Amino acid sequence: MPDIIRLLPENVANQIAAGEVVQRPASVVKELLENAVDAKATQIQLIIKEAGRNLIQVVDNGLGMSITDSRMAFERHATSKISATEDIFRIKTKGFRGEALASIAAVAQVELKSKKEEDEVGTHIIIEGGDILSQEPVTGSTGSVFMVKNLFFNVPARRKFLKSNSVEIRHIMDEFHRVALAHEAIQFQFFNNNEELFRLRPGSLLQRISEIFGRKIQNQLVPISEQLDWIQIHGFIGKPESAKKARGEQFFFVNQRFFRSNYLNKAVQDAFEGLIPPRYLPSFFLYIDIDPEKIDVNIHPTKTEIKFEDESSIYALLRTAIKKSLGVYNVAPSLDFEQNPDWNLPPVKKNTPIAEPKIKINPSYNPFENSSITKATNAEKINLTEIYASSRNEILTSDLFDLPVQQVEESSLIRLSNGKWLVEKDKGLWILDPYRIHQTVLYETHLKSSKSNALSQQLLFPLERPVYEMEKEKLDSIKTFLFAQGFDMDIEQDIVTITAIPSDIPQDKILELIDDLLCELSEHSENEFSVFFSKSVSRVSAKKRNEFIQASQLFPIWQNFESIGSPKFNPFGKMNYEILNIPDFD
Repeated sequence: MPDIIRLLPENVANQIAAGEVVQRPASVVKELLENAVDAKATQIQLIIKEAGRNLIQVVDNGLGMSITDSRMAFERHATSKISATEDIFRIKTKGFRGEALASIAAVAQVELKSKKEEDEVGTHIIIEGGDILSQEPVTGSTGSVFMVKNLFFNVPARRKFLKSNSVEIRHIMDEFHRVALAHEAIQFQFFNNNEELFRLRPGSLLQRISEIFGRKIQNQLVPISEQLDWIQIHGFIGKPESAKKARGEQFFFVNQRFFRSNYLNKAVQDAFEGLIPPRYLPSFFLYIDIDPEKIDVNIHPTKTEIKFEDESSIYALLRTAIKKSLGVYNVAPSLDFEQNPDWNLPPVKKNTPIAEPKIKINPSYNPFENSSITKATNAEKINLTEIYASSRNEILTSDLFDLPVQQVEESSLIRLSNGKWLVEKDKGLWILDPYRIHQTVLYETHLKSSKSNALSQQLLFPLERPVYEMEKEKLDSIKTFLFAQGFDMDIEQDIVTITAIPSDIPQDKILELIDDLLCELSEHSENEFSVFFSKSVSRVSAKKRNEFIQASQLFPIWQNFESIGSPKFNPFGKMNYEILNIPDFD
């Protein structure tokens, strides 16, 4: 039998490696921007056309490269950052693996113009699909110009699965933000289809944050600073009232390198415990400076995963530092006896005995006397027990039936003390979750109506919400869809003004709905608008369990729920009801 294992051709190996390094246009942007930073550039331009499909260009005024280095830079595992194994654990640069440029060149048409300050002329290289087509001298200024054209031109399957332009440009903006926030001393410019989106001047960290996320964010941030002999943590955290559902203002950096960490995210969430509502995320821009030998960045080619030598200590320090800043700047709740006169203690004269407080109790007090709610009689409870005891005895022996039974002639709905409801249907006992059932009905209703223009109501007092560039781009991408649903809004500078809303959505839920839509757009494209809009409406508009007090409130929703087939799950995959079989007593 002949040998079957063979060495892959270099171009095939490069395309396989590119699958990890170059996942989408934003991956190319990240690598080229980081190379420009490593080249000690003080001015960096990013130029994008067609969301990076047609052109990604990065221009810098860095050190530049010689003729030989320019050619070597596109070889696999060729780098100027490290030379020995020990260097991996002392990394201070962005890149070090020597894979990025070779991977990019394998799946695109690449041009590089570069010149060192001491050289009279620079060099111009043209590469296509990993093959060097030409290299010749060229005049120009000191620095480098990288042009990546027709990304994935030779891998049509990868190009086919790219998302819409609006989604891809949002990913590019994410990478641009991460590099720009890590290097506030560098000037950045960002052009998209010949339109300048950002011009970030060198300055302080707070200035850089406000240039990216809008000037209004300055008043929402609290500085944080903590320093020990082995670590320094600094940056800014958002006040609790500025927390949002949508992600986009959460950044961790270590030694000026962006990274992700669910573990340290939990430390931030713990520090804000009790200060923000569930599912809301605080803004934070946190920078960790630590000895490079105490971290490992060589985990994944994207270099966004970091291993810390003592992660638990960093967790505790970060949590404590945030709590300290919230307290110092009077963000966390505190007792202030001077501001609240109701808490002032009465003056006590010297040598006056202090009497022990006494509590008066009325043993005959009955909170249910003269109540408008009809009490369930013991007989009603006993009847329920006799009917259902053999099917689910543990439910009936619990405290679920503590609240009064409320019945509607058509359905015999019964409210339980945990906010759920009982109804007998199809020879079974259904335990309903009214919140999820209401979500399901709203979702199906809006999903059907999203295909036609909805009724709109003008607002006497328009609603306003601050937005930054990424959020403006998101809202612009769905503005036509929102108009069809009854919205009318204008986006000027850093403010979106809403002057009309759908007639069937409460006004006090609109800003929460906008937050939810922005959150959904982080994961979905505008082409899926009808689905995630209907989900968002159902999430923010559905009544909570404790809002269903009378059976008459639930009955119309229950009828609509039955008319759509009583689906088992709500739009978010949660169970709408449980069914307990009733035994046959005959």
